[in-house]
Amino acid sequence: MVEEKVFLTQGGLKNLKEEHEQLMNVRRKEVAEKLQKARELGDISENAAYDTARDEQAFVEGRIAELDGLLKNVEIVSQEKASAVQVGSLVKVHIEGEEQEFQIVGAPEANPLDGKISHESPLGQALIGKKVGEKVEIEAPAGKLTYHVLEIK
Repeated sequence: MVEEKVFLTQGGLKNLKEEHEQLMNVRRKEVAEKLQKARELGDISENAAYDTARDEQAFVEGRIAELDGLLKNVEIVSQEKASAVQVGSLVKVHIEGEEQEFQIVGAPEANPLDGKISHESPLGQALIGKKVGEKVEIEAPAGKLTYHVLEIK
């Protein structure tokens, strides 16, 4: 099975590594302590604290495994100015009378509220490969939107 590459900026990689470190060295220990305290309360078959701690442990271990997989397949994207939009590019667009800036990032790093758009999203896919002056049309719930590429950083 071929693992899919995970595209990240240097900042995105740093954030995932910090999260991984926090989960491995802090959260795991906290959850283990909660489990131990819940066991000390007696019968675990009807112990809500124990059940909650087990659920938390499953979440932490699942996220650690997910991060292990992501970090194993990371490809750092260049954030140098390019002639066409690529993963890592900061793109200024004109849409519906206003200008907006997006950074095209890998899916694990995407956060539309921070202007970080996944290269796998409809907008990200449409912008990849476009040059300054080109337009892209996106079907959105509100109707068709036209983005005009103004600048690529």
